[in-house]
Amino acid sequence: MNPRKVVLFANTDWYLYHFRLSFASRLRDEGYEVVLLSPEGQYSERLIELGFRWHAVPMHRRSLNPLRELRLILWLAEFLARERAGIIHGFTIKGAVYGALAAKLASVPVRINAIDGMGYVFTSNGIKARVLRPMVRQVMRLAFRGGSSALILQNPDDVALFMQARIVDKEAVRVVRGAGVDFRRFMPRQETTGGEAAPLRVLLAARLIREKGIEDYAEAARILKHENRTIRFLLAGAPDEGNPTAIGLDVVRRWTEEGLVEWLGHVHDMPALLSNVDVVALPSYYREGLPTTLVEGAACALPLITTDGPGCREVVSRNGEDGLIVPARDARALADAIRLLDDDRALARKLGLAAHEKGLREFDERVVLDKLLTTYRELGTLRRRPPMMQSESA
Repeated sequence: MNPRKVVLFANTDWYLYHFRLSFASRLRDEGYEVVLLSPEGQYSERLIELGFRWHAVPMHRRSLNPLRELRLILWLAEFLARERAGIIHGFTIKGAVYGALAAKLASVPVRINAIDGMGYVFTSNGIKARVLRPMVRQVMRLAFRGGSSALILQNPDDVALFMQARIVDKEAVRVVRGAGVDFRRFMPRQETTGGEAAPLRVLLAARLIREKGIEDYAEAARILKHENRTIRFLLAGAPDEGNPTAIGLDVVRRWTEEGLVEWLGHVHDMPALLSNVDVVALPSYYREGLPTTLVEGAACALPLITTDGPGCREVVSRNGEDGLIVPARDARALADAIRLLDDDRALARKLGLAAHEKGLREFDERVVLDKLLTTYRELGTLRRRPPMMQSESA
């Protein structure tokens, strides 16, 4: 096995490109040989053009067919054995679990499993999710336990959940807040003085699923439109096809026709979009890891409105100081918070600056990537210790 060869495995190439490209580049700069693994998509060629080795994996993101999933794990094991990888780093629940199981079969020395949000199985109260949950927990226990392994979580709520379910040993858990946002790329815009204030522009950027609070956002827009306010409600995000709680395009188009929201679809250039908005809102009741959209808003010194839910409370922790916190599933409270910022632009500016200061200290990608690399070095050191020393330190 090559201890400096790393396989980064995710369930979409979009995820690798948008959330893990900086980390892959940092690993390469540190002298690691990096192999990227995901299903094929529109970002595969871009990753190759950037000089990375990328391979397609025969993975169906929404599949629950046991035979198909078993074949996928065996395919991954054969791939890892052939590559003689020293480290497998899997992202999202499916990528982490399958990557870890395959790594055990292929005797990969170091397994790093990153969970950035608990997903449908752990957030929904539907019958399907409740049936799957115990099975998923048991598979996680099988995948994540063992030596030279780390489970990376993004917030204390997820740590508590994993500890309560006894999925993994406490010593294996690391908390790394998010994937990191480049605060040199997402920058505050220059404030202009004088003149009449333009209509407030509010942005919700997320997958089009119910738990992100998108329906509450549309209802808040309706409430404030009825007050004859000229606030613009922007909605950025693509449908999450196959997700049981997806919001259909017919619903979004109806909101657009009603004049409630301006739907932008999937936005590639988030720094450009954020330079043209005034507020970032995420009224989520999804079990977030750590919402990138809030951190990107903080990087641009924009005031944040969110809920006191897992992940969200890590970014906005002091209501009225580093953002505004509203109850989940409460469109009227969301409308009240937006109205407050519309009426008090000085408060909006103050909250945005506080969010930026906190984000630069805790969520900048340089901070996050340093923590991830520390985990790599720790596991590499543990693996090289004599067995007696390793057992004494456990």
